[in-house]
Amino acid sequence: MQDIPDLLDCLKRSGRILSEFVQTISADNMNLRRGEGFWTIAEHVSHLAQVQPMLLERLQRFMNEDRPEFIPYIPGEDEVEDTPPLMEMTAALESFAHQREKQLALLEKADAAAWHKTGTHPEYELYSLYVLVRHILMHDHWHMFRMEELWLTRDAYLTKLE
Repeated sequence: MQDIPDLLDCLKRSGRILSEFVQTISADNMNLRRGEGFWTIAEHVSHLAQVQPMLLERLQRFMNEDRPEFIPYIPGEDEVEDTPPLMEMTAALESFAHQREKQLALLEKADAAAWHKTGTHPEYELYSLYVLVRHILMHDHWHMFRMEELWLTRDAYLTKLE
């Protein structure tokens, strides 16, 4: 866990990286659907903004509960289509940044005991505050990589997700 300062620093930087990246993409490309089952770039940005409150709530539970039990978060379960609700991009980026600031303010208060605290989650063999923080970072960057792929990759090389 010696990388906790690095994880927090990277989480702090994700919002600016996301915002700068999104500003380089034209509106046409933001809303281009590259195929059946593919999210648009705008939907990825919207998803990143929409999951932040749930992630903040999980961080709070690790801080406040002895052994929190979590249920899987499956976006779109109650929706007709398997895509996230579309947000206006400026609002999505501002929401992401605001929620991330709240997450970081909470994590700055975490002591060693909190970082070692574990919980249960049916999807994961190990789930802890430390794992969750690393997961948040990887989730941010997976979606950003996917957005870049959707924007720049030629059809023949585009990763098809099942």
